Amino acid sequence: MKSFEWPVRIYYEDTDAGGVVYYANYLRYLERARTEWLRTFGFEQDQLRIEHNIVFAVRSVDIQYKKPALFNQQIIVLIDHVDLRPASMEMQQSIIRKSGNSSELIVTAAVNIVCLHDQQFTPQRIPQPIFKELTACM
Repeated sequence: MKSFEWPVRIYYEDTDAGGVVYYANYLRYLERARTEWLRTFGFEQDQLRIEHNIVFAVRSVDIQYKKPALFNQQIIVLIDHVDLRPASMEMQQSIIRKSGNSSELIVTAAVNIVCLHDQQFTPQRIPQPIFKELTACM
């Protein structure tokens, strides 16, 4: 799978008093990148709920903070690898900062996503058309 990239500009609201990104905001960036990744396949989260009665939810995150991102910097959120299973996905994500020809690793995360019924919140198999489309990219 080719890495998916989503650029983010760090706004003042994302930072603490020292101009450093508040640690929980990295989770937001990772989430937004996953949403944009799904969108590239034509899957909108609200439509998945309406048409397939499913939602994707984070079951667990193992996140490692390597370096700080600062106010007004441009970072890139990546999805580096996806291990697709019948009712879940294990995603390897990272956040980098590019400077000239080099890149600095900011964050790494292993994110486990589960497919759930939208009302009962019980695990569901990923619907076949979605599974097939996602499998085709890997």
